Amino acid sequence: MSESEGQIVAPTPGMSQMQRVISIFSAPSKTFEDIKRGNKSWWMPFLIMVIVGYLFFGVVASKITMQTVVDNQMKLASEKQQEQMAKATPEQREMTAKISLYVTEGVFIASPLFVLAVAAVVSLVLWGTINFVFGGKASFGTIFAMWFFANLPANIKSLLGIIVIFVSDTPETFNIKNFAPTNVGAFLPVMETNHAVYSLATSLDIVSIWCMVVMSIGLATVAGVKRSSGYIAVFGWWAIIVLFGVGMAAIQG
Repeated sequence: MSESEGQIVAPTPGMSQMQRVISIFSAPSKTFEDIKRGNKSWWMPFLIMVIVGYLFFGVVASKITMQTVVDNQMKLASEKQQEQMAKATPEQREMTAKISLYVTEGVFIASPLFVLAVAAVVSLVLWGTINFVFGGKASFGTIFAMWFFANLPANIKSLLGIIVIFVSDTPETFNIKNFAPTNVGAFLPVMETNHAVYSLATSLDIVSIWCMVVMSIGLATVAGVKRSSGYIAVFGWWAIIVLFGVGMAAIQG
């Protein structure tokens, strides 16, 4: 046996949680290679999402108020929804307003649970797609961890939203569904724009596309397939969701 054959190669040490977070914005492949090696911990990006999410919630509640958020959404409702509201009795409208307020507050408060649920569902879909369609070999847990790190850039949109709230003096125009100028829809007049066109315009979001590019790289890396397969899987599902949203907006008028 030669000296080189007798040597034991020490395993490559894993990256720290903070190194993996920073690498997502500079060299995402390093983070995903680390996840592929078995370092599947995802608590750091999840914690960052929760902190930024509650920070955004606090700013909205204090500077805009949740009642204004609900009132603004009612103003932006589709024609069919507005017609239904007009036909309702004052008591029914008041009850609808209260339920909408409770639901809006509940969604914000329970946002960590919604993040976990979305991560689980999307990871399951991507796991099935990349493994059974493209011949990948990724485990669900690996893709689950990858999803959290790939979506770290989304926090930038929430931070931009906070800045917009502080510099704007017109809370009555605040749109909780499109609160940051990161997409084409943010520059269109909501009330005058066709609902289907507006839905498509808001889908063309630079932060969301950034996340999907990073996710495509991550999916291909952890599954051991060509990067093009990752792009097709991620953007293919995105296209389906966008078309569904545009279609629903067109139906609702």
